[in-house]
Amino acid sequence: MRIAAQLYTLRNFLKTPADISESLKKVKQLGYNAVQASGIGPIDIQEFKALADQEGLTICATHIGYNDLLNDMDGVIKKHQAWDCKYVGLGGLPPEFRENSQGYATFAKQASEFGKQLKDAGLQFIYHNHDFEFAKYDGKTGMDILFEMSDPDSVDFELDVYWVQAGGADPVEWIRKMDGRMKVVHFKDMIVTPDRKQRFSEVGEGNMNFKGIIQACEDIGVEWAAVEQDDCYDRNPFESLEISFANLAKLGTKA
Repeated sequence: MRIAAQLYTLRNFLKTPADISESLKKVKQLGYNAVQASGIGPIDIQEFKALADQEGLTICATHIGYNDLLNDMDGVIKKHQAWDCKYVGLGGLPPEFRENSQGYATFAKQASEFGKQLKDAGLQFIYHNHDFEFAKYDGKTGMDILFEMSDPDSVDFELDVYWVQAGGADPVEWIRKMDGRMKVVHFKDMIVTPDRKQRFSEVGEGNMNFKGIIQACEDIGVEWAAVEQDDCYDRNPFESLEISFANLAKLGTKA
């Protein structure tokens, strides 16, 4: 398993092509050799690939919009093939599918269709969770429904270990459950403030069991661990990525 920087962490520094170029340089300087493309401003497909190549950064995965999958699959395929990027990520379930178990089942079927189209093009659909998927409907969580009712040959997952924990589930258990259906994972850590608020933190600075998480990922053959921090609070996000990188290196992961 290799680590990557989830560019959504740096979204406020990715507004223009010049911003993107400078930020990719900094990411490389921090020690990362790969990025997940998400949260970037308008830029030509080929220009972004050239900037990543210039810094020696692999584009290991993406997050794209649901409407792109629904209405512009050809464009999605073209972009990912141009970027030599296999993993096509959807960053969350559209709100209209979150109301009940039928909504999750309907989306699982649709995701399977997306996945089949992408697989035919040599790509792989991956679904990224938050915490709401762990709400229960007649004894099953939304995540259970997505996992069980989507086509295992065309739908993979990109567990976000923070959001699994926030949903009251066990990240290690869920990673192991994903054996054969997960090659990309999201790493972020969780702390609790004295006034009992959950907050994002740099990997290794919080309370989550990252030794167990990393071992489980290694055991099931995860290829990429994308480091993401939705909010770095009073810290510069480049510094947050640097701290996470250093802590993961201490735990034996490689760039």
